[in-house]
Amino acid sequence: MDHFESMNLAIDQGNSSIKLGFFDKSKLIATYKLIFPDKKMLNELCQLHAPHKVILSSVTNNTQPLEEFFSLKNIPFVKLNSTTSLPFNHRYSTPETLGLDRVAAIAGAITLYPATNLLVIDAGTAITFDLVVNNTFIGGNISPGLQMRFNALHQQTQKLPLINKGPSPFWGTSTLEAIRSGVQYGIAMEIDGYIHQASQKYPGLKTIMTGGDADFFVTYTKNIIFVNPNLVLYGLNRILEYDV
Repeated sequence: MDHFESMNLAIDQGNSSIKLGFFDKSKLIATYKLIFPDKKMLNELCQLHAPHKVILSSVTNNTQPLEEFFSLKNIPFVKLNSTTSLPFNHRYSTPETLGLDRVAAIAGAITLYPATNLLVIDAGTAITFDLVVNNTFIGGNISPGLQMRFNALHQQTQKLPLINKGPSPFWGTSTLEAIRSGVQYGIAMEIDGYIHQASQKYPGLKTIMTGGDADFFVTYTKNIIFVNPNLVLYGLNRILEYDV
């Protein structure tokens, strides 16, 4: 068992998996990935790391198994929602509709890069672009993600095939290459465009990217981008420390 005075557990529940991060204060000790709320595995991990408090962010409505598990263990539990206290200010007019993954990614970015103007990009199912200036979330945009664009081209046409990401020349010389290059370079130029626009207004801006396609797109873009696959977990831990 890890012997830390105050071990936190941050849980990011997505549509297809559950990511767990154990923190000793602000230091990430270990991460795990579950396909479903496996109570046996959760019990083993809690015995190993002995968390003192837990925070959960979920994009699904199926949070009851996790809530019940930690309730039975009498571990203080925070379920992130629109009323949770946050370590940053925001100007969002509809906070109740602001994605919790976006909230956590922003909190993670300001934790890793304090006192810095930030563009936070999450390249997942959708691609989100969130601007943080002087510790205030100014606003952001949502765009279709990589696989969503591939799916749309296939589903909304009769002849275009469904393909996946992969290497491709800038100019396609076949239909497969044309689709792949059009989608992939289109997103890369979209990312570069957002970085350019934000950097023009806020010199010294840092760009942080997370999400399943982050490593893929960082090789396509022209700008310097810091990639952190655990950004949401860092943010959840920061919110837990701030809220409890």
